[in-house]
Amino acid sequence: MRWITRAHVHVDRVACPWLIRRFIDAEANFSFVAKSLVEEEARKQGAIPFDAPGVELGHHGDDCSFVSIIKKYELKDPALLMLAEVVNAADTESLDANPYATGLEAIAQGFSLMRPDDFENLEAQFLVYDALYAFFRLKVARK
Repeated sequence: MRWITRAHVHVDRVACPWLIRRFIDAEANFSFVAKSLVEEEARKQGAIPFDAPGVELGHHGDDCSFVSIIKKYELKDPALLMLAEVVNAADTESLDANPYATGLEAIAQGFSLMRPDDFENLEAQFLVYDALYAFFRLKVARK
């Protein structure tokens, strides 16, 4: 499947592709375009838009796009839900809501400076999300 979002990835626009590739569509192809072009390009490409204004898989209420995707695809993995709390806090400017959110935001900013190309940024940061997910799986296992 094709997926499309805004260019210049940050927390949610890195977390969502990671989530999609790991839990929904292992062969996902991503496009990054200007915010104003997301819906038009989604139609042209037959792509699923995410993390853009007015789309189903975007921000709704207090939920970031990562949470919207989890809800849409009814993902129930407890470790994934813990990771969603971190992503949501980091992406919705409620950093104090989760003890790991500030670190994730700092990592996202650092990667944006080091890797301005969206595809390179995703490739580099997927390892961060793999590590966080492994950390939360361990936390769940210890309960």
